[in-house]
Amino acid sequence: MGMHQYLQSLSNLETLKRAPGYFKYEDHSVAEHSFKVTEAAQFLGDVEENAGNTIDWRMLYEKALNHDYTERFIGDIKTPVKYATTTLREMLANVEESLSENFIVNEIPEEFQDAYRRRLSEGKDDTLEGKILSVADKLDLLYESFGEIQKGNPESVYTEIYQESLKTILEFSDLASVQYILQEILPELLTEDFTDKDKIKKITLDIIKK
Repeated sequence: MGMHQYLQSLSNLETLKRAPGYFKYEDHSVAEHSFKVTEAAQFLGDVEENAGNTIDWRMLYEKALNHDYTERFIGDIKTPVKYATTTLREMLANVEESLSENFIVNEIPEEFQDAYRRRLSEGKDDTLEGKILSVADKLDLLYESFGEIQKGNPESVYTEIYQESLKTILEFSDLASVQYILQEILPELLTEDFTDKDKIKKITLDIIKK
């Protein structure tokens, strides 16, 4: 038993498409999403550090890089389905945990198993790094949906995803990095030219005000 199966499995994340079942102009894979979330988390970590907070960079990078690896086992389930009920979300989490543990025990050499249990566990926790991951994950989702809106995608689901992503980001409004998003990034995003600009601007401002 060696690391071959794990390293080979990384290619599977390139074939897993996000937002399955919806028309989109630009496909995004789980592998691409993981990279973008890690880049976003890195920047948000910089903002937090500049604000005087201490970042465990190893933990942050591990959480961000690996946060969706378990989708290799169950795929990318639509957000409305995944969060339909607390019971369903817990059931899916249990399935992911069980499949991850089985994979670790059977495919990862014993001397690395504890490290991969840490890396493949739920990363969105109450630590600062876990909160940054939650924000970075939704920030990428916000940009994915914004990209479809900007291209004129007629599917209303992307407006819904944009709203849900922004609302979740605002749940962490006590973070310096979220304040940076609100004060610096969103205003710049809203200066972009696209057909539904006024609609998205109103939605954004209404959510922020609430």
